[in-house]
Amino acid sequence: MSRAAALITAALALAVPGLASAQASDTDSKTVGIIGTVPAQCFGGTLSGDGSFDLGVLIDLTTGRLRTDLAAPSEVMVGSFCTSRSTITVNASPLEAQNFTATPPTGFSRRVHYSATASGWTTTPASFDTAAAANAAATQSRNSAFTGDITAAISNFSTDGGQTLRLVGDESYRGVVTVTLAAVN
Repeated sequence: MSRAAALITAALALAVPGLASAQASDTDSKTVGIIGTVPAQCFGGTLSGDGSFDLGVLIDLTTGRLRTDLAAPSEVMVGSFCTSRSTITVNASPLEAQNFTATPPTGFSRRVHYSATASGWTTTPASFDTAAAANAAATQSRNSAFTGDITAAISNFSTDGGQTLRLVGDESYRGVVTVTLAAVN
């Protein structure tokens, strides 16, 4: 009898299409996840110029005092990016005579102060004044990943000790501007 029942069930399965497909459509699925990471990363870009602010002769040759028309072309860091939130920080050191390292005589100075800015990364440029005791605006924050050019510039030159002082003679006055991008988690 059981063989006859099996034949009847098979015949019904062939005759009734819904019954056959209900048994054949039973499926099982598994989901396999895909995992990857993108680390927080920043790249400061490539300098478009020669990597220096060349001011030339710092003094007015008739007065011996700091030139009031000092200017230098901006330096652009092309192709800068951060893959996450970030900060941009500008830091600078005054221009200082490298060979004349003694205390300058009365009426002279061996240091020139200036303001350095880094713009294009945040709405407000990061700025650093080498004569200031504190530089609260030196670090600016950005809340999202970003790519773009950063323009570094220097301006507002002043003689350390006052504009009436003359600069000591030295063939090498040097200072540094550093722009740092940092990813923030």
